[in-house]
Amino acid sequence: MFLKTQITAIGPDVADLIDGGVLILFADGAPPELAEVSVLHKVDHVNKSQPKAGATIRIGALEAKITAMGGYAWQKVIDIGHVVINFNNASAAERPGEICATVLEGAALMANLKPGQTISIS
Repeated sequence: MFLKTQITAIGPDVADLIDGGVLILFADGAPPELAEVSVLHKVDHVNKSQPKAGATIRIGALEAKITAMGGYAWQKVIDIGHVVINFNNASAAERPGEICATVLEGAALMANLKPGQTISIS
């Protein structure tokens, strides 16, 4: 298990980003301007070892596979609970703070984003 976290709040602009295949996670306490576009969460467990391509991201009943990892994406998860997950099936991350994953349908992803829901990477 690389990450296990509980959703605490959904920013009002999250749905717009989900439509574009992008999910932003930020630990509780994010500045208000970031909280508006983020899924806020409380980390239960984070492993200092970085997941590799092929690791599974679970969001409620949904699963996606990591396809690429930006150079400092995992360090940001460890340090401040922040990451951008782009469900674009890319084989290389365009930005160093991004995790790329297999495509998930936006409406299904949005339906699984609820306070109390678990997000995990294993």
